Amino acid sequence: MTDRLVLRRFEPADLEDLAALHADPAVMRFIDDGRPVAREVVAGQTLPGILAGYQRLPAGLGRFALQERRSGGFVGWASLVPANSVGLEEHPGLELGYRIRPSMWGRGYAAEGARALILRAFEYAGDGPDIHGCESVAATTMTVNTASRRVMEKVGLRYVRTFFADWPDAVEGSEHGDVVYERSLSELRRE
Repeated sequence: MTDRLVLRRFEPADLEDLAALHADPAVMRFIDDGRPVAREVVAGQTLPGILAGYQRLPAGLGRFALQERRSGGFVGWASLVPANSVGLEEHPGLELGYRIRPSMWGRGYAAEGARALILRAFEYAGDGPDIHGCESVAATTMTVNTASRRVMEKVGLRYVRTFFADWPDAVEGSEHGDVVYERSLSELRRE
């Protein structure tokens, strides 16, 4: 929980909010093939995968619904999971992710939710040297996705590199590549 957000596990009852988020062309513009995701895919794959992650992943990790404390409204989600996205195949740490409803953009919710997940993961790690055996947090986005890059910077990640992946479907702006941001957990812990 933060001053403005409740971070909670997804539930089957969240299907409509999650499906609406993933069906929004503005949300999906810089993700995967840049296309909205059909409700059937969210119902049959995305949400079941999120729910299964709570059983599979260590405590404190996964994808969590962001809900406004004041109104109770669905804002989007933030995640902290073992790194596995394109560009992070060799990364030994955790991967940060987030998606926010466009009506909530520009309010700092993505950074607030992401920061809370990082801090929550530290709580589960206690005074140990790392979180769940990893040493850093990383995130990726398209180079042209300046809003997402600002979120990464706000939560303490720093630009590391640009890479060019061979995507099956080119998204407008993909010719500029994708970026990786990263920060060691010891640096994040000192902040």
